[in-house]
Amino acid sequence: MCEAAGDDGGCGAGGGPPRRHRVPGHSHPRPCVKCGQSCAVLVIRVGDAFCRGCFREYFVHKFRAMLGKNRVIFPGEKVLLALSGGPASSAMLRQVQEGLSRETAKRLRFVPGLVYVDEGAVRGQSPAQRQQNLTRMETLLQATGFPYHLTHLEQALELPASILRPGRGEPSEPGPSYKEAVGGFIQQRRQEGDGGTSPPGDAPPGPPAAALTRELVRLFEAVETATAREELLQMLRTHLILQTARTGGYTKVMTGESCTRVAIKLLTNLALGRGAFLAVDAGFVDDRHGDVMVVRPMREYTAKEIAFYNRFFDVPTVVAPPLPTKRREKPSIHRLVERFLLGMQEDFPSTISTVYRTGEKLSPAPAKASSESQRCLLCLCALDIAGEEELALEPTLIMDEPEMVEDGCCCQDAAAAGAESRAAFIPLLCYGCRLTFKELGPLATLPPYIRAEARRRICGAQPKEQSREVPLEDQEPGKS
Repeated sequence: MCEAAGDDGGCGAGGGPPRRHRVPGHSHPRPCVKCGQSCAVLVIRVGDAFCRGCFREYFVHKFRAMLGKNRVIFPGEKVLLALSGGPASSAMLRQVQEGLSRETAKRLRFVPGLVYVDEGAVRGQSPAQRQQNLTRMETLLQATGFPYHLTHLEQALELPASILRPGRGEPSEPGPSYKEAVGGFIQQRRQEGDGGTSPPGDAPPGPPAAALTRELVRLFEAVETATAREELLQMLRTHLILQTARTGGYTKVMTGESCTRVAIKLLTNLALGRGAFLAVDAGFVDDRHGDVMVVRPMREYTAKEIAFYNRFFDVPTVVAPPLPTKRREKPSIHRLVERFLLGMQEDFPSTISTVYRTGEKLSPAPAKASSESQRCLLCLCALDIAGEEELALEPTLIMDEPEMVEDGCCCQDAAAAGAESRAAFIPLLCYGCRLTFKELGPLATLPPYIRAEARRRICGAQPKEQSREVPLEDQEPGKS
């Protein structure tokens, strides 16, 4: 009689922990909240129990709704899907595959392409392991029928300096409105008979040169902290994907950050001093590059939803190992924040969604720059260094001074020598990139395209500063 009083127990409720006496989920299967007929196989949140079929419809609808609500991808545009082989990007690829199939009622209307960056050189993989991992990814990409591009992280060392400059031409909309663009695209496809196949991708690249691999490993070994290595890896990967998109004529890049990953990134960037750029670093749209826009259509999915979708519907994944580190506890700020949030999520299931929804309220305005001189050299966001003398960590930003130039050297040599000093880089970086730059090791180990672009900016800014310092009597020699 007492046990029927409720889940909290009756007379003997104080004898043990209340949670252990609640009715288990196995004895009485819950019905699906959507169809009400089938038994639920998954509980996403409290009260949201889905059967297998309804969960698939829910997953697909969320992806379509995210693209349809924002309307940034116009019909006929070339979209590059950046794949890492992990659960989120693999689920994103499956959604695009199903959205473009002929059996789909409302088909997606963009032209997809795939890119995968091999990072085995800095993740501690042997050449045999790298080749095996690359073969598995190539098999998965070939099965999609989409054009694909396989690249190695070593190729980032050969990027042109122009990758650090925003594209000159902003992508123009294909029509005066989204609806008219959709109608024109459908009519064009009907005239073409809706036929044709996707063009093949790039030829699979051969193994990278041993010299490039050694240079890349030397670059990461010179980095002082694991946090800076994570930031450097993310920067090189982003620049390499951006170059692939520009070379292939893609105007959009899709990445697979989930809601869990976005929440982790929000808190991580706050700890790294990138609070002014949270809206572009973790928002749905990132248009800092000008001609190529980055979109994140998976940011509404939690890691739990993605994991169950991949398991229920056999989505293949290829997971790469993390960056090697000698520290087991607190290896980097990224891993520390991830463990903290995931641990909080176990006890408080709304932690991830609360952090994510808070980031939704931020405005991307602080990240926009009006000119190249006001744009960060590395992340291309606006320089957030107004009131620099008031920063709490200003003493940590002091770098070595430029080396003295001999009297016999010309001005051009002096400018080149100044451009190769660490102190000359500081005015070109935002606050967060300054903290990372401090831990990147000697300048000689930095990628050549970063040093070349920094030299161009520094040498281009010096004549302007010198012209401002010319005395008045030197400008008008005819007057006493």
